[in-house]
Amino acid sequence: MNELFQSVAENGLYVLSFLLIILGLFLVAVMLEKVAQKKNGVKEPMFGVRKVAMIGMFSAVAMILMLFDFPLPFAPGFYKLDFSELPILVGTFAFGPAAGVMMEFVKILLKLFIKGTSTAFVGDLANFVVGCSFILPASVIYTFRKNKKNAIIACVAGTLIITLFGTFFNAVYLLPAFAKLYGTPMETLLAMGSEVNPLAKEGDIVSFVAACVAPMNLIKGLSVSIVTLLIYKPLSPIIKSGHRE
Repeated sequence: MNELFQSVAENGLYVLSFLLIILGLFLVAVMLEKVAQKKNGVKEPMFGVRKVAMIGMFSAVAMILMLFDFPLPFAPGFYKLDFSELPILVGTFAFGPAAGVMMEFVKILLKLFIKGTSTAFVGDLANFVVGCSFILPASVIYTFRKNKKNAIIACVAGTLIITLFGTFFNAVYLLPAFAKLYGTPMETLLAMGSEVNPLAKEGDIVSFVAACVAPMNLIKGLSVSIVTLLIYKPLSPIIKSGHRE
């Protein structure tokens, strides 16, 4: 705990920008959810006691899944895949986009308290933003019309966006940030990619993210989407028990 507070103190400006990004995404989610509620004629408070409790539960499950991350053979070892977005997407389909952004935030917060940060919050911000790039568009699409066809469209859209955004975000922000954080030349990081994946050309960041990052996000989006589509309908009555659409 002391190490976490020390990290916050040492990276105060970065943490503040992190919190502003979280607030911005949350406000966007709230606005879009209110638009969807108005369109569908739904009148209910954005956050009730039960919904807040469910947000906490889904966030805790997501945090546990986040701890069980693992490397992939086609990417350098500093990239790891986890399926923490699975409970968050299920919870977001049930409770809306604003709840989804909150779950992503609480997941990261729980992880920081339990495990701390080894990347001066750079990796934690990346996990939050990339996760939101998946669950936010998917949940917004589903919230406007809740049926099976729209759920499939939502999952496809979310998967495409996390793949494209995650790839772009790594190229323009995450890789340069890690290079600066660890004092490692960008060429060294890119060489680690070409060592494990022949499609990643040495010194070429575009081929690196296309060969190493894009497939990882695509696998994550597809896997989470397929499982969500299979389990959401049976779980929905239990999740929404006492919750009025």
